[in-house]
Amino acid sequence: MFQPDEDGIYALVQASPARRIFAYGVLFLLGALVIYVTLVQPPALLWMVFMLGFGFVMLLQAERLRRATTHVIELTDTELRDSSGTVLARIDEIRSVVRGTFALKPSNGFTLVLHTKKPRAWMPGLWWRVGRRVGVGGVTNAGQAKFMAERISMMLKD
Repeated sequence: MFQPDEDGIYALVQASPARRIFAYGVLFLLGALVIYVTLVQPPALLWMVFMLGFGFVMLLQAERLRRATTHVIELTDTELRDSSGTVLARIDEIRSVVRGTFALKPSNGFTLVLHTKKPRAWMPGLWWRVGRRVGVGGVTNAGQAKFMAERISMMLKD
């Protein structure tokens, strides 16, 4: 029914520019605000170390999210991968696609349930993998994610 493009890709999911900027801004401002408040009104030494560390971690996470959301998730005949070449899951490893309203899934995305456990991995705002579950979504385009989930469901039925 649906044909792949010249590279063999059936569907793409990428970060929505507005959501990407918003998510980056929230994490960056949180980190900067925590560091600023700590330096302007220093608390006890232990709290100061904790708050500075927390602020620094938030700044690192903001940068990680910025870098991760430059990637694109691609669906081919054999696998679901990101544009860096990391394979999220092979099609023959997928048991089901979970997209329900109350399902454990990322925002604007879906979850894949696999037959076997895979190593943990995470690209903030784009996808995560824990045990037998792979979550795709976060700051992604909702329409692209819905199309990809439907396409994977169709591939599983064939």
